[in-house]
Amino acid sequence: MNYLSVENLEKNLGERILFSDLNFGLDKGDKMALVANNGTGKSSLLKILAGKDIPSEGKVVFRNGIRFGYLEQEPDFDHDSTVAELIKTANSELLAIISTYNEALEKQAEDYSSQSQQELDQAMSKMDEFKAWDYERRLNEILTRFEITNQDQKVGNLSGGQKKRLALALALLDEPDVLILDEPTNHLDVKMIEWLEHYLDRSGLTLFMVTHDRYFLENVCNTILELHHGKLYTHHGNYSYFLQKRVEREEVNRIEIEKAGKKVKTEIDWIRRMPKARGTKSKARIQRFHDTKAVAHSGVKEQELKLDVKMSRIGGKILELKKVYKAYGDLNIMNGFDYTFKKGERIGIVGPNGVGKSTFLNILCGLEKQDSGKINTGDTVVFGYYNQQGLEFKPDMKVIDVLREHAEVIELGNGSKLTASQFLNHFMFPPKMQHNPVSKLSGGEKRRLHLMTVLIKNPNFLILDEPTNDLDLLTLNKLEDFLLQFGGCLIIVSHDRYFMDTLVDHLFIFKGAGEIKDFNGSYADYQDWLAAEEEKRKPVEVEKTDWKKEQKENEVKTKLTFKERFEFEQLEKEIEGLENEKKELEAFMISGTTDYEALQEKGQRLERVIEEIDVKSLRWLELSEYD
Repeated sequence: MNYLSVENLEKNLGERILFSDLNFGLDKGDKMALVANNGTGKSSLLKILAGKDIPSEGKVVFRNGIRFGYLEQEPDFDHDSTVAELIKTANSELLAIISTYNEALEKQAEDYSSQSQQELDQAMSKMDEFKAWDYERRLNEILTRFEITNQDQKVGNLSGGQKKRLALALALLDEPDVLILDEPTNHLDVKMIEWLEHYLDRSGLTLFMVTHDRYFLENVCNTILELHHGKLYTHHGNYSYFLQKRVEREEVNRIEIEKAGKKVKTEIDWIRRMPKARGTKSKARIQRFHDTKAVAHSGVKEQELKLDVKMSRIGGKILELKKVYKAYGDLNIMNGFDYTFKKGERIGIVGPNGVGKSTFLNILCGLEKQDSGKINTGDTVVFGYYNQQGLEFKPDMKVIDVLREHAEVIELGNGSKLTASQFLNHFMFPPKMQHNPVSKLSGGEKRRLHLMTVLIKNPNFLILDEPTNDLDLLTLNKLEDFLLQFGGCLIIVSHDRYFMDTLVDHLFIFKGAGEIKDFNGSYADYQDWLAAEEEKRKPVEVEKTDWKKEQKENEVKTKLTFKERFEFEQLEKEIEGLENEKKELEAFMISGTTDYEALQEKGQRLERVIEEIDVKSLRWLELSEYD
């Protein structure tokens, strides 16, 4: 039996069917990703698998004893709780198991009996099952890894990225059998994504995820599920294998439809010529005609995103920064930054969260003021700024009204003009969606609408701050095609390594403390450069690492772990019991009995008891040093 089995699953939202007749299984060791366009109910499916929602039809069958962890796309936490309080709530079952163990341990120490021993054995079994012995160590280690250092702060004061990291930390801390992840790389910086990718790839966790990060799909997943026009296709391989098989399938499908179309024309001529009196053979041929006609008309016309807008002319003078400084208290963002932008430049910005990347972009656009220095902007520069915050709209605002606030008519690159409604259709918002409230759109659809409001201004200097979050793979591919043809200046801040490698040839590396490194090359080139630099320092670091290892081995242990304390207390009782048995055996040996077989048996047992006492006493002495 699989870890979970999905049987004839369907989910409806009113009259809208998100998905139907889904059937698949997830087994131990699977690292499975679902690939589908926005609006097909990917997040809804994950919630159903995690038990956070119920399907309209069908069922999800779980194997008994399987523990699940679930990471939502946008974590919903109690904003009034502190981080520490949230951790206690999120891990209530694990903490209850630890508490039960401590109580059983105290009870057994105060009143040793077969019942107290049984209760302690059961508590220890639960500690083993949930891997609770080193809970505190794992908690501190994973919170540190995800840069969550202040457990007293209110959850409501955390940024979106901090909330995502906290939710991810809690999901990994539980060490579930199956981990369900909805866009796990959103809001994480590149360094943390690479750590997570490495961790998931090497771990024995079973995964089911939705992600648009193509390197993540390539390096972590071994199975891709593709939901396409209501059908589910399974590809046992990584992202590259999936792309190959999808192209092959589409080509086979195209050839079949083309052949059926030609055959339909021949059959139509035959039907027109056929006499009215139809025999059995004629009826069979008519049925084959209808079957062939169904194949010929089975091709679904794809609705595609059409990114085509006119770019304003850009002059020779673009943007110049001279000795620009910016800081917030002790946080230095720019420390005398100098740069002159040239026509057609494609610059990527990378660096950890909190070093001021978004502030840098706001200063370029004039949304924030520098502390000192000069910024000279050319007269012909038209900024298009796609920021992380997304759209701001009234709850009842319609999709078409958002666009009409910017323009009623939009000019495309070929000189033709479109109405707001026609332009929305270009961006995969058909007429039936245009009068829906914006609040009803999915995260990806809101992002796409936000992109429209940026491009409608015909910018020649595009600034994109995390543009890939929540976008499906189709939209990402179309956006990349558009940006590759874009003739103006382009600045991208993104954690999507594939996106960066495709589009930029130049990087600003934000290293913190106001230091910005100018690197000529893609992100992959930068990683290769870092690896080469690391290799140069390797001899020095090996010596340092060995010294640290030796120091760690010689560190003074200050206290016993849960398991060691229990072992120490058990050893005292076991040694005492063995000593009593030894006395009884020795007394028997000198009792003067003439039963040779009994003497031989007791003598052999005495040797084993003495050996056990020596081994257990030595271990007891080791543990007693830290008691």
